[in-house]
Amino acid sequence: MYEKKERKGPYEFFSQIFASITQFVFNTIEAVVIALALSIIFYLFIATPHEVVGRSMLPNFQNGEYLIGNKIGYKFTEPRRGDVVIFEYNEHTDYIKRIVGLPGEEISLQNGKVHINNQLLDESAYLDDSVLTLGGDALQEGTSIHIPEQQYFVVGDNRPNSSDSRDFGTISKEKIKGKAWLVYFPFSDFRLVTHPDILLNNE
Repeated sequence: MYEKKERKGPYEFFSQIFASITQFVFNTIEAVVIALALSIIFYLFIATPHEVVGRSMLPNFQNGEYLIGNKIGYKFTEPRRGDVVIFEYNEHTDYIKRIVGLPGEEISLQNGKVHINNQLLDESAYLDDSVLTLGGDALQEGTSIHIPEQQYFVVGDNRPNSSDSRDFGTISKEKIKGKAWLVYFPFSDFRLVTHPDILLNNE
């Protein structure tokens, strides 16, 4: 004889459905909480987001681009000449600029070109040769300044349209939030950020 299958009543049927839905909701919430926790850790300790505002880094970075900066790299290494960095300009504003002068160096502007310790800086990796670097309030044409320890001289790639260390002076290492890592928006311009080695003319 065949065993007779026990038919489930409405209560058991809906209980199973409710249990399945409840399990799905809890699994979804758990996944969301984990994702949020990882995002917070990523933001606080690993990376810093930044929106490029303005034209100061043209043609290498466009107005409206979104990028991520690496926050942990400078915990183990020192910033290098040529690095594109995100730093705190004031309590409400972050800037993105390129490091050209390092601690302990003498930086000057001669004939519209940057000189380090009286040696011409080769910026051909990211600047057209026709670009002139004019002076500002902090560093004027034909003058030089000494960069203090733990301080960096930063400039925008779009030299005629950038407010940078030529105007407000050097920035401290502690103000640097991260080294530009990748551009993630617009998606059509997604790319890793390159940081060319910049040499002096006798190197």
